[in-house]
Amino acid sequence: MDWKECNLEKLAKKVQLDIPLIKSLSETAEDKCKTARSIALTEVSSSSVIILLYDSLRERLEGLALLHGYKIYNHECYASFLSEVLHERELSHAFNRVRLIRNSINYYGKRLSLDDSREITKEIENLIQKVKEIKRL
Repeated sequence: MDWKECNLEKLAKKVQLDIPLIKSLSETAEDKCKTARSIALTEVSSSSVIILLYDSLRERLEGLALLHGYKIYNHECYASFLSEVLHERELSHAFNRVRLIRNSINYYGKRLSLDDSREITKEIENLIQKVKEIKRL
C-alpha cells in the first residue's frame, strides 16, 4: 500500500502536533523495550519478546509520524510513511519484514527457532534505535 492510498483510504491523516502524546508513546515504547529485555529469550518466551519489541517499534513510529503531523491507523502505512514521506526506504523495508514476521507469529501461530528469534530481536532493536535517531521535520 503506498502513501497516496493510505491517505485516500483515510488510514493516514494530517493532525495537529501533540507533544504530550508523543512523549507518552515514547515512554510506553521504552517500557516495553525494558520489559522485553528483562525476559530471558527461550523457545517459550521468544514469541512474546518479539511481539513486545515490535509493539515498541510501532509506538516509536507512531510518535515519529505524529511529530511530522500524521496519525496512521494501519501498520502497512507506517512502511509507506517511512519510504515516501521520510525517504527512509531501507528502514521501510526492514520494518515491513519484521511486521510480516510479527504477523505470522500473532495471527498464524508461527514458531521461530531460538537462533532466528535472537536474530529478529536484534534486528528490531536496531530498527528502534534508528527510529529514535530520526528527528527531521
